[in-house]
Amino acid sequence: MPEYPLKRPTGCPFDPPAEFSTLREQEPISKVRLWDGKIAWLVTRYDDVREVLSDPRFSSDMNAPGFPSHSAGVAATRQKHPTFLNMDDPEHAVHRRMLTRDFMIKRVEALRPRIRDHVQRLLDEFTARPRPADLVTGLALPVTSSVISELLGVPYEDHEFFQYQSGLLVSGETGPEEALQAYEEMREYLRGLVERKAAEPAEDVISHLIEVERTGAIDRDQLLNMLRLLLGAGHETTANMIALGTLALLENPGQLAALRADTSAPRVANAVEELLRYLTITHFGRRRVATADVEVAGQLVRAGEPVVAANDSANRDPDAFPGDPDRLDLGREARHHLTFGYGVHQCLGQPLARVELQEVYPALFERLPGLRLAVPVEELPFKTHMVFYGLFSMPVEW
Repeated sequence: MPEYPLKRPTGCPFDPPAEFSTLREQEPISKVRLWDGKIAWLVTRYDDVREVLSDPRFSSDMNAPGFPSHSAGVAATRQKHPTFLNMDDPEHAVHRRMLTRDFMIKRVEALRPRIRDHVQRLLDEFTARPRPADLVTGLALPVTSSVISELLGVPYEDHEFFQYQSGLLVSGETGPEEALQAYEEMREYLRGLVERKAAEPAEDVISHLIEVERTGAIDRDQLLNMLRLLLGAGHETTANMIALGTLALLENPGQLAALRADTSAPRVANAVEELLRYLTITHFGRRRVATADVEVAGQLVRAGEPVVAANDSANRDPDAFPGDPDRLDLGREARHHLTFGYGVHQCLGQPLARVELQEVYPALFERLPGLRLAVPVEELPFKTHMVFYGLFSMPVEW
């Protein structure tokens, strides 16, 4: 029985495991063994993945018997400190609605000028660095950390602390004790911020959630867990996309040339969707457990059985993305990709991620037309064991 996650191919750092192609055609739902020995169903076709993610009979509750967690460290923190990410409706919907106004498309679009300012300022700082410079620590992380810090009301000068702790919490190699310690340190840091904001509120998410807490809708522990999730996910995911997407464009010069030739808003938005599909940084699948007997792709999944919905495989399904889905094509219509999930648990922060990516890619290549890797791509350190795929570092010159 295959061990999951399956191994990526050595030839191309952007491709998911090669076995997905065969599985989609011949065995769209199959069994795999997880890190803890648990046997789970692996779902690989686009339509079937959407079916699992939209069916309320598949639970996101990590405390439900049989739930297939990503690692021991992830299980320890999310089971002890659940957020709406690992809740089912109606509780999930109640908690999610508390944040809807802060991440709705209209509100995020109003932030676009501020996000553009952050990108340009950080590009000024990045281009002043000695060369070669690391695109990950020099630009990708600063952009996303500065934006989410301003939105939440977190001091950006603390970014090294929360970047380090968040990295521990999304690593598949972090043990339970280390993960719980990192989580508690983040909570204590956020507790201090909440106490200060309670005395001096501002126009930010922390101040908004304090007002929600005062209504009795959530308690202090739930507030802290929610902020920890937003702070971690708000910078970690998009930072990985900035660096990995830049690398994909550099490795596909024809596609990069096409993007440079037309940086209109619709063209850039379409390019971002294709990059999100092609790279699928959420590469360990969406995890669920069946709460009732359900048939998926002709196979009976019994109540209590774990399920991994492989969105990285679904995003390479030729039935959903015709015209060689294993090729990066910035002209492809790819907005129906599953990188942000599907159904009620779709990523809450996807409007913010889209705007950040739409601003950073064209600005980066306009300012640095000679941007290139400073080392062979084979020497780059990839985050193969992390919950979010990406690069630890990416030395570049220009």
